[in-house]
Amino acid sequence: MRKAPWLLLVLVLLLGWLQYKFWFGVGSSGQVVALEQQVAAQKRENAGLQERNDALAAEVEDLKSGESAVEERARSELGMIKPGETFYRVVEPVPAAPVSDDPASADADADEEAAP
Repeated sequence: MRKAPWLLLVLVLLLGWLQYKFWFGVGSSGQVVALEQQVAAQKRENAGLQERNDALAAEVEDLKSGESAVEERARSELGMIKPGETFYRVVEPVPAAPVSDDPASADADADEEAAP
């Protein structure tokens, strides 16, 4: 029976060491959680990139298969028009400078214009 306390002490020390390794050692639960978060972030990024790749593949296929996509792209990006078409350019009006009703600011503006 003399070995029972020593055996119990060894088992408690072994359990303590294993718990330390589990919580703070290499491959600990904190590192596992961090890696799971990295994996989730990478999956989100990959999903976004996959959507982008699918859209680009569809655009390439559309450009290869039909002339309407090429024509649309030439019109929108290069400003090309067909023979016989009339091109109209719509120009947005530039907002005028704000007019102040304050006579003091009008005097200051007149002084600035008069100064050499």
